Amino acid sequence: RAPSGITGILERLDAGEVVIGDGGFVFALEKRGYVQAGPWTPEAAAEHPEAVRQLHREFLRAGANVMQTFTFYASDDKLENRGNKQRFTVSTAQINEAACDLAREVANEGDALVAGGVSQTPSYLSCKSEDEVKAIFMKQIEVFVKKNVDFLIAEYFEHVEEAEWAVQVLKTTGKPVAASLCIGPDGDLNRVSPGDCAVRLVNAGAHIVGINCHFDPETCLKTVKLMMEGVKKAGLKAHFMIQPLAYHTPDCGCQGFIDLPEFPFSLEPRILTRWDMQKYAREAYNAGIRYIGGCCGFEPYHTRALAEELAPERGFLPAGSEKHGNWGSSLALHTKPWVRARARRDYWETLKPASGRPMCPSMSTPDSWGVTKGHADLMQQKEATSQEQLKALFDKAAHSH
Repeated sequence: RAPSGITGILERLDAGEVVIGDGGFVFALEKRGYVQAGPWTPEAAAEHPEAVRQLHREFLRAGANVMQTFTFYASDDKLENRGNKQRFTVSTAQINEAACDLAREVANEGDALVAGGVSQTPSYLSCKSEDEVKAIFMKQIEVFVKKNVDFLIAEYFEHVEEAEWAVQVLKTTGKPVAASLCIGPDGDLNRVSPGDCAVRLVNAGAHIVGINCHFDPETCLKTVKLMMEGVKKAGLKAHFMIQPLAYHTPDCGCQGFIDLPEFPFSLEPRILTRWDMQKYAREAYNAGIRYIGGCCGFEPYHTRALAEELAPERGFLPAGSEKHGNWGSSLALHTKPWVRARARRDYWETLKPASGRPMCPSMSTPDSWGVTKGHADLMQQKEATSQEQLKALFDKAAHSH
């Protein structure tokens, strides 16, 4: 239970409590060898439950209040897309059920809620009908209702229309609904502004709205602030959430980090430090956002930095801080005096970390192919991508640079 004794997500937010989300499961588990880059699907929940359980535990220990089910892209159409289904034997329902069980098991070990998550679909990109797309979400939430998750999140949507459809389905459960888009200050991929997106999501039935993924904390903060302004101007009320990348993305276009040439295997030079995370947590809190978490690139130590920065507001430090002195204070125990001299906040707060990579640029030129829903290149297929299809893409990429 929360220090106040309040248990539900909306009750916590209504009371002004800070809710800290967990981090980026698909990226963390890909690095650990349990998720395949490309499809980014969560079959590991059923195939390697011990890995998923351990990651949940580490985020809980780091201070997360929410254990989000590892169900990102766990819809039939995504699991079958481009030959993906050939890689594993478990069903979509088995993946979703296993993910719910793991999240609940670990949430019960501490003060955490379970959030069932759905995300954007290949069917929407392929221009399937509203009924067809909604049927996909409906199938997923059947498992969430059966497993009695605490609330629901529609996350990682590039088009507000599809997010509205998801929210409309999720709200039929009667559970609290959060909706987060993976968009920047320019709006969704149809250029619907963040303010208008937020209003549409609240009108669709979302209790919590915000941003996740695709951009760094600074960009996501700008976008959520625009959402807040839009909701206020419309005379509506909502809670706000933010779960950005753990990567610096000042050079991104409207589609975010997936357009960066470094995506997904060479992003490490862009990783935020734990001190960057403390700054982000404070700025998000000062903006009035109370659901503060992370997405791709976020490891447990990043989440711990959020929890440590907001410990005065929350009234406690996470268990993961027991072996860690805030702002490097534990370095006072180091054998070398010049390292002991770093045991202070003002050292780490003002440090400008070097990359150690001679001749590397500070920014990249994103791939801006300018295609979204309705474009022939985005029509999805059940068959594996052929060599001919790949060659055409390689040729197009060569000519675009």
